[in-house]
Amino acid sequence: MAAAPPVYVYSPEYVALCDSLCKVPKRASMVHSLIEAYSLLDQMTNSQKKAPSLRRLKLGVPAEPWSLCPDALPSSSLPRIVKPKVASMEEMASFHTDAYLQHLQKVMTVQLQKGSLSMQQLWEEPPSLQPSACWTASARDEASGFCYLNDAVLGILRLRQKFDRVLYIDLDLHHGDGVEDAFSFTSKVMTVSLHKFSPGFFPGTGDVTDVGLGKGRYYSVNVPIQDGIQDEKYYQICETVLKEVYAAFNPDAVVLQLGADTIAGDPMCSFNMTPDGVGKCLKYVLQWQLATLILGGGGYNLANTARCWTYLTGVILGRTLCSEIPDHEFFTEYGPDYVLEITPSCRPDRNEPQRIQEILNSIKGNLKHVV
Repeated sequence: MAAAPPVYVYSPEYVALCDSLCKVPKRASMVHSLIEAYSLLDQMTNSQKKAPSLRRLKLGVPAEPWSLCPDALPSSSLPRIVKPKVASMEEMASFHTDAYLQHLQKVMTVQLQKGSLSMQQLWEEPPSLQPSACWTASARDEASGFCYLNDAVLGILRLRQKFDRVLYIDLDLHHGDGVEDAFSFTSKVMTVSLHKFSPGFFPGTGDVTDVGLGKGRYYSVNVPIQDGIQDEKYYQICETVLKEVYAAFNPDAVVLQLGADTIAGDPMCSFNMTPDGVGKCLKYVLQWQLATLILGGGGYNLANTARCWTYLTGVILGRTLCSEIPDHEFFTEYGPDYVLEITPSCRPDRNEPQRIQEILNSIKGNLKHVV
């Protein structure tokens, strides 16, 4: 069966809201403008039909999330742009507690009266104001790590209405603790997180021994990685883990989080990746030809994040992009070289081959318990 055409979720209002986060100002606009500059949207059909609630529930997804979810597909074989839909309180309450959502709603009223938002207020930001990222750290009843709503969890719950087994893959620099905690007791959702694991680094969880609880034991897969890892080794780890996960879990649908804070030049100063390495991981997942929801995530070097997600958009569409950044609104942000490629730094790789093999062996052993 041929792969279904992708759906690109976008509206000018959505981008404007995503741009409002002080941590990554104008990032959504930069990403969307670069995607447009490469003419990646030219052959897409515009649709006034709003995307299913699943897409609006991604309250932190950047303006370039893609979905290969069959129930959102048009009859045409062309990719389509759809407008996101605002989530209702009832939809958000499928994960978050009523008391917590009511608190956010009260804060919304206060902030609208004040007419401004500060960085401190982002912890209590209302559901209708969206940051430009996929925020996955928040819990049912509290904010965490810049996240006040867990959009990825809400998306997975929506997918679970149609698909029996959903696989969540988190390739962000930070451990996907919020999503893992949400599903740590179930065998219907498997979470896989490749992340930096180091003393003092947020959130401090995600060791290889963290495997889930109760019926969900062995359905949480954590791959702790040290600083300096580059494309080749990262992809080898990712492919090895995902091959074992796919065989053991046999997912019906996938949610893939592609944070860009792993990319060389990010202020996190940790991993030493390029978009090419992330793109290989993306291609590996897409070759399964499953219903797939692709999210953004971290990424605090704004130009490099736009480079990365534009490159990945090209990967999804099967398009090869020219090296030279096209002239557009944010062209000057890409100096001094003005090219799409990102060069790794001289940061040493702290990942010892013996330790990596021990981690992989442990994961393989744990997955033998998956029914």
